[in-house]
Amino acid sequence: MNPPFAVITQANSRQESRKLFLPKQFVRKKAGVCLPGWRNLVCGVMIVILPASLMAQDSGRALLHSDGGVWLNGSPAPNSSAIFPHDLVQTQKENSAKIDADGSTVTVQPDTIVQFEGDELVLDHGSLQLNTSRGMKVRVNCLTVIPVTPERTQYDVTDVDGKVKVVAYKNEVTIHYQGAVTRRSKHSASLDVIVREGEQASREERCGAPIRPTEVIDAKGAILNSVWAKGAGIAAIGIFTCVGLCHGDDPVSPYKP
Repeated sequence: MNPPFAVITQANSRQESRKLFLPKQFVRKKAGVCLPGWRNLVCGVMIVILPASLMAQDSGRALLHSDGGVWLNGSPAPNSSAIFPHDLVQTQKENSAKIDADGSTVTVQPDTIVQFEGDELVLDHGSLQLNTSRGMKVRVNCLTVIPVTPERTQYDVTDVDGKVKVVAYKNEVTIHYQGAVTRRSKHSASLDVIVREGEQASREERCGAPIRPTEVIDAKGAILNSVWAKGAGIAAIGIFTCVGLCHGDDPVSPYKP
């Protein structure tokens, strides 16, 4: 038999272990009640933050896909590569490439040079096929082709031999003039052309030199109203006046009666 003091010691140790075990159960129970709430809160915050951060991150980059014969910034491009604003893509005569951006897919046709600028493509020459739901534009010199609607738009832009051809397959696009051409007319908005679905339009790539407003105004009047004509008239009057005064009483004509 165990001594009495040993029985008392074992009983006390059991009571103490039971006291320690009860708070642990209480804490676990509390944690079990609060943990789902914290999980829901964290998940909700992540759902809100992650899409916004991904959209901000993807808005300025895209993926370039090719099967060879494509150059990226002057070097041979791999089969798949991330591209960023100001990157230059060039395809050879028998090769094409595809650009996958946020909400847009672009087919770069053979013998094309294009610069990626996020939501805009700068076409040096060649041909592009666009399928976009984010309003991706194409700029050729002073012309910019812009989707009219935010809905999915399909259109082609070709720049060959100084002429830009735009074909709208789905929804409408606008050919917007900017720079020197818009300064030719007071009604610059009328220079914009809308290419409707199923239609096409061609325009010259060259913008031409700007015309100053003074030149436009002078061209509308008669030639004698120009600054040079007025100056020549004043100079002629001055010469005849000086000749008359210098001869004094002598007649201008050498003949004397």
